[in-house]
Parts: sequence; C-alpha cells; structure tokens
Amino acid sequence: MTRWFGWVGRLFGRGGPVVPVVRLHGVIAADTRPGRLNINNVAPLLDRAFALKAAPAVAIVINSPGGSPVQSRLIFKRIRDLADKNNKPVLVFVEDAAASGGYFIAVAGDEIIVDPSSIVGSIGVIAATFGFVDAIEKLGITRRVYTAGKNKSTLDPFLPEKREDVERIKTFELDVHNVFIDVVKTRRGARLKSEDDLFTGEWWTGVRGVELGLADAIGDLYETLHQRYGEAVRMKVIAPKRPLFGLPRIGLSAGLVGDAAAAIEDRAVWARFGL
Repeated sequence: MTRWFGWVGRLFGRGGPVVPVVRLHGVIAADTRPGRLNINNVAPLLDRAFALKAAPAVAIVINSPGGSPVQSRLIFKRIRDLADKNNKPVLVFVEDAAASGGYFIAVAGDEIIVDPSSIVGSIGVIAATFGFVDAIEKLGITRRVYTAGKNKSTLDPFLPEKREDVERIKTFELDVHNVFIDVVKTRRGARLKSEDDLFTGEWWTGVRGVELGLADAIGDLYETLHQRYGEAVRMKVIAPKRPLFGLPRIGLSAGLVGDAAAAIEDRAVWARFGL
C-alpha cells in the first residue's frame, strides 16, 4: 500500500522535494559550437532551474578545464544574481575538473563538493602563441604588414618578438588575474587556508582542494542530495531544449572543418590537466 501511494504521489507531483540540476560540461568560449559553455547557452538553463520556487536548492555540476575569463565571469555572475534574487542556496558538484574558468564558475556555489580525484584550482591566466620567423626565412617568404597604430601587430607570429609587446601582454594578464583572485577571496573568504600558493596557477586534487579551502567536502550529487533532502528527493535535470524540427546545415564542409578545429583546441585545453 505504501508503495502504491508513493507511485500516486510521484504521478501527481507530491513526492519528495525536487532539486533542479544544471550540468555545465566543456570548454568555456564565446562561440556557439557544440560542447562550449557561454552565457548565451547557459543562462536559459539557469533561468529554468531557479524558476522552480519550491526547490530547496539548485545543484550545478561542473566539468570544465576553463577558457574565456569573460564568459566565466558572466556565468558566475548570473548564478549569483539568480541565487540572491530567489534566496536559493547553490550546491556545486565538481566531476573531473573545475579548473581555471571552471573554478571561477564553481565559486558561485555556496558549497563546492568534489570527488577525491577531481581537479580544482588553476587560478591563473595564460596566453599562448607561436613564432614562425625562422620558418618563413628558410622558406624564402617575406612578410609584409601595414598598420595604422604602432601596436596593432602585437605578437604577430611571423614577426620577431618585441619586449614591449610581452610586457603589455603580461600587464593584461595581471589585470585579468586580479579579477579572478578578488572573486575567489570574496566568495571563499575565511575558508581559504593559505593564500600564498593558491593563486599561482597551480591545481590540486579534490582531497587537497578541501584541505586548502578551495572546496568544502568530498561527495557526489546523488549521495549528497539524498543525505540532505531524504530518500524521496527527486533530481530534475535541466537540459537544453531541442528544436521540434531540425534545420539542414548550410555550408556543411566549412562547418565540419570549424568543428574539427574546435575539437582539437578543446582537446588541447583538457590535455593540460591530463584529461
């Protein structure tokens, strides 16, 4: 009889509490290719999650090696804006990685719960390029560049590197890094055990992250929600809505080349953490 009433309760929405779950998986970038995270594709999911007024909390599952600092901050800010507006606690669960921009998003959570082997941290900024000056000389190629503005060709890979260009890039990186540091300090506060090593760009396992105050506990989504909200708790995954009818893709070959390039770029970002 108890089982029958439980089935009827679920049928009419009168079971245990419902916790919306938003999964954020992928490299953070402004473009709209599949597998990328940005404010454009994440905001609708967050809006739907926080619209569930009766939910005791919103759960966000993060699996990201980072990417765009701007998109990371925009997603972080949208989570906090909605959490404050709806007076709703946010539980962040880290899977393989919440590194760099992924960790920037993670600190939007009121609690960060990690797997023992998760990767957390990497609080730093990186810029990378290539130099092909010797290569084009060996091939007998002459590079001609015409600019209006002496700094327009900063770090052109086909021109010799200039010290002032490197210094300018470093200043830019430090500005972005300071934004990241300020957000982590504000959100994690006294939970941070030692700030000396936390902001060097280094990353740690989930276990070590808890010890350093970058995360709060070891656990996972299923176990944590059942412990906190009872065995009858229900998880509602907030997934992107699919169009009713798929439209044919225009420029298929060019699109495939672009997707392949994006996949290689994403693979390189993940590979920095051995994933």
